[in-house]
Amino acid sequence: IGPRAESIEMLGDKAQAKETMKEAGVPVIMGSDGAISNIHAAHTLARDLGYPVMVKASAGGGGRGIRIVHSDDELEAQMTAAKQEALACFGNDEIYIEKFIEDPKHIEIQILADNYGDVIYLGERDCSMQRRNQKVLEEAPSPASFMNEELRAKMGKAACTAAKVCGYRNAGTIEFLVDKNGEFYFMEMNTRIQVEHPITEAVTGVDLVKQQLLIASGQRLSIKQEDIKLSGHAIECRINAENPLLDFRPSPGKIKSLFIPGGPGIRVDTAVYQGYEIPPYYDSMIGKLIVHGKTREEAVAKMTWALSEFIVDGVATNVDFQLKLIRRPEFLEGNYDNGFLNRTDILADERSKE
Repeated sequence: IGPRAESIEMLGDKAQAKETMKEAGVPVIMGSDGAISNIHAAHTLARDLGYPVMVKASAGGGGRGIRIVHSDDELEAQMTAAKQEALACFGNDEIYIEKFIEDPKHIEIQILADNYGDVIYLGERDCSMQRRNQKVLEEAPSPASFMNEELRAKMGKAACTAAKVCGYRNAGTIEFLVDKNGEFYFMEMNTRIQVEHPITEAVTGVDLVKQQLLIASGQRLSIKQEDIKLSGHAIECRINAENPLLDFRPSPGKIKSLFIPGGPGIRVDTAVYQGYEIPPYYDSMIGKLIVHGKTREEAVAKMTWALSEFIVDGVATNVDFQLKLIRRPEFLEGNYDNGFLNRTDILADERSKE
């Protein structure tokens, strides 16, 4: 189940993927042609692009191996740090450089592709609520003021083109950065189903996992592009075993008591249970809380209630942090970008009490 090995290989190297998309006419961010290791070439390119620039791991993912560089003086040190992190995380220390787009939105397009060349897109997910390049909360459709049917269609068609040029099969996600003017740029493709896929299922009514199975069994897509209609609004909060008051330090341990909220339009994906021992070896995410409402306001209200009811006793979690986050005026207005959580101390009041 999943794409061909050749597609994974082609898209796994982000520098190579970027070149492939550029040749196919998909908008890309200006940057190096492939991996770059020579510091002199890096300085020349960064000056030509204009600071700030981003140094990124070619084999990266999950926000690892990324550094923002604001001046010539920082470049060599940040390249070294990115290469070291990339080697430790991915076994590959190749990096590339691209222009840093200030205050962008991170918007991704879900696609499905069968074995016969048919590709469809299923709307967008807004994944801009991030902390240190790690997604915290996602919603569909995007609440951005610039998002409309015309832009959604343009991004969707670009995503389908990206999938076709790679001979892609099964479920995948094309990730874009979108600036304040609604101009979008290819960032990467995730050759798998993603953590946040349930919000797309909620607003489209399409079971993405079922579609993966049908495609893998050799069936043609039975869903046409004109069948995809977005209904209502969905939000997902990632519930992590971590302590936000201690710089989000992981919080392994035994869950002493657990209450998982439920009800119409509320879904929780998790494998934990009362008495479960959260190990210290893996990602700190222990569950996904997904809500769906007829409107964004209804979805926010459901998420507020669900987070208020979510109890995980025995380990620290980010449940209260998420609750404070969705009450922020910037979130309620949909007025946030990738850097919002890096600029904003959601728990400032609690820290002052400490």
